[in-house]
Parts: sequence; C-alpha cells; structure tokens
Amino acid sequence: METVHVTQAGPVATIALARPDVRNAFNEVVVAELREAFATLPAGVRAVVLTGEGPVFCAGADIGWMQRSRAYTEEENARDAAAMAEMFRTVDECPHPVLARVNGAALGGGAGLLACCDIVVASETAQFGFSEVRLGIVPGVISTFVLPRIGTRAARRYFLTGERFNATEARAIGLVHEVTNPLALDGHVERILKEVLLAGPEAAAAAKQLIREVAGKSRDEAIPHTVLTIARIRVSPEAQEGLAAFLEKRKPSWIGGA
Repeated sequence: METVHVTQAGPVATIALARPDVRNAFNEVVVAELREAFATLPAGVRAVVLTGEGPVFCAGADIGWMQRSRAYTEEENARDAAAMAEMFRTVDECPHPVLARVNGAALGGGAGLLACCDIVVASETAQFGFSEVRLGIVPGVISTFVLPRIGTRAARRYFLTGERFNATEARAIGLVHEVTNPLALDGHVERILKEVLLAGPEAAAAAKQLIREVAGKSRDEAIPHTVLTIARIRVSPEAQEGLAAFLEKRKPSWIGGA
C-alpha cells in the first residue's frame, strides 16, 4: 500500500496513515487502502493501533481531492461519499479492539475516524475540529459515527462553528478517552494494550458487536437479545476455558506467558 502502512508485532497490528507531507489527509486512495487494511488484517491479530506518521494524525480531506470534487456531479459525489462511509464502517466494525494513538491534529474526517475507534489516547498538544461548515459543506458521512460519541449538545456547537478545540475539551465531550504528555503517549498506549490483551479474543469481538446491537434497541427489545447472547457465549470453548482458568487460579490459554 502507498498511503497506509501496516505492521505487526505479536498480536498487535499498527495501521499508520502514511502521507505526512500532506498531514495524512484523505483522498480516494487513502480511503480505499484504509478500508482494505482493516478488512484484511494479518492472522493472529488481536488488537489494532491506528495512528498517523509525522506530527499530525489526520488533517481531513486532501486539497487536491476537494478540488476534484468540485467537478463531480451529484451522483459522483454520492459514490465518493458512499466509499468513505464504507471505510468508516469497516473501521468501526473491526472485530478487534481498535486503539487510536492521536499524535497530532485530527480534523474533519480525521476527527470522525476517532469516533470509529474503541479507545482514543491523545497527546495534550493535539487539536480537533469539525471544520466542514467553514468550507460551505457539512460533516455528513462522519455524523453517523460522531453523534453517538459526542452527542447532539457538543455537535450543535462544534458542527456549526467549525472551531478547533483542544484535547482536554475533546475528552470532556467524549471524543477522547485519555490525554497525556506527548512523550508519554506510547507508554499510555502500551498500558491499555496490555489490558485489552487480557480479554478473550472472541469475547472482545462479541462485546463490540453487542454494543452496536443493544445501542439501537429499546430495553424490551434488548433483554431477550442479551439473554440469548450470553447463553450462546457461555457454552463456547473460549468461555469454558476462561471460567475453568478462573476457578483453577491460572491464566487462560489466550494469555499464555503474558
């Protein structure tokens, strides 16, 4: 891949946006390659770290891409947006825990990408923003993913003003989980990865799916679904191993020498 780099260290894959010369901005190629990277993760991966090369996480849409879109018809714009939506969906529905390592600014679609991640750790120097309205457009595709994360209250401010905000505010509105000194960023990521890897891999995937399914249901709809879900999972080999390990006061097989 030209614009996205994928590396693996044991059970952890790192996916890095690799266009630091243009602040890791999105274009058609980045959208396609990022989707492919998440859809074709190497065997043995149990967690993913998503980051950007250089000093910026992702500055949103590439200027050249925006310029080309000016000549698109409405139908061509719809196809373009649909491809981006599918990329965000693929990140959001990745069966493995996805941890965003926010090393710098995350703007527009870059901020939207964070809303597709399970855990977001940001440098205290990072800046955030949904700047689309300042270009005369709207944060259309990303709204599906961002609104469940930050809620309508924060969206009504930041979607409408397009203003930038800092990492402390990003944490306050729910876009970011942890904020740290830039020099401590990797240490925070490693600490969380250790916690993530204690979970059964099948259980982690099922938990992610359960969140998506239950979030869209009423309580009366959700309870029968959750009853069937836990009943099915309790009899799975992984659950049997996990319960046996707990009762026998040993580590489950998926932890190994950890």
